[in-house]
Amino acid sequence: MSLDADAIVDRRRLRRKLTFWRVAALLIVLVAVGIGAAMVMPGSGIKPGDDSIARIKIQGLIRGNQDRVEALERLGKSRAKAVIVHLDSPGGTTAGSEQLYDALRTLQSKKPMVVVVDGLAASGAYIAALASDHIIAHDTSLVGSIGVLFQYPNFTEVLKTLGIKVEEVKSSPLKAAPNGFEPTSPEARAAIEAIVLDSYAWFKGLVKDRRKLNDAELTKVADGRVFTGRQGVPLKLVDQLGNEKTALAWLEKEKKIPASTPVKDFSLEPRFRELSFLHVAAYGFQQVGLKSLSEQVQAWSGAAAVERLNLDGLLALWHPSPAN
Repeated sequence: MSLDADAIVDRRRLRRKLTFWRVAALLIVLVAVGIGAAMVMPGSGIKPGDDSIARIKIQGLIRGNQDRVEALERLGKSRAKAVIVHLDSPGGTTAGSEQLYDALRTLQSKKPMVVVVDGLAASGAYIAALASDHIIAHDTSLVGSIGVLFQYPNFTEVLKTLGIKVEEVKSSPLKAAPNGFEPTSPEARAAIEAIVLDSYAWFKGLVKDRRKLNDAELTKVADGRVFTGRQGVPLKLVDQLGNEKTALAWLEKEKKIPASTPVKDFSLEPRFRELSFLHVAAYGFQQVGLKSLSEQVQAWSGAAAVERLNLDGLLALWHPSPAN
């Protein structure tokens, strides 16, 4: 009987120790996750006391992004001496591009800004480039594509082949037009064209104002085509050929900021999907017996890595035909 009692006491002691270490491990994991999250908040690369040049990157399709706007606002309040924007984007939605342009213009009013076109600054991305003091491109970079696009599929012939007819009841003829299930009426086409031309006029006005073009110069560049960096210089779409070193030299010459000033990355987006600390956290949860929580963290990490593209509305997007 005494042996059984001793075994029970030992078992309870072991259970208490195990519980203690599980709780301790859980707290360590949570602290690690918190520190990791703080480290990857947008704009974590520039500290409040930094006297450096901020490097930001705008890549891929441009959509509305409030996190990016807020990160740019924080950058405007930092002690960064200037901003170098690396652009490599075919554009995106007109509203998203306008939002980005406005945020960059606000930042440019506080700090000198240079854009370096790494590969592509077309359509909405060129709108973003217009916010800067100076645009630099490589010889073979592509810039321009000044225009607006509204695309929609029409399944009329397919539906006829399948013997399917879509019926609808709507309050007015132009409601939900075009819908892709019937031929576009002249009235609907005219309404869409008016929207496209209005946005196109806004885009052209922005280019004319920011690049100081006259009407003849604007006509040469505003037909929707893209130009190389070499072509863009005489057309006034680009100020100079070069790279980030060229940007630093321009900042030194024009803004009196030494080219030796450190350049530090400033993140505009939280990049949780790229972080290993999530996997470390998941492993830690698993080790302390919290398997379900470990699986949730792993699922969250995986889900964050998948970006679903959903472009709605007018597009300022360079989209060459697959046949070209």
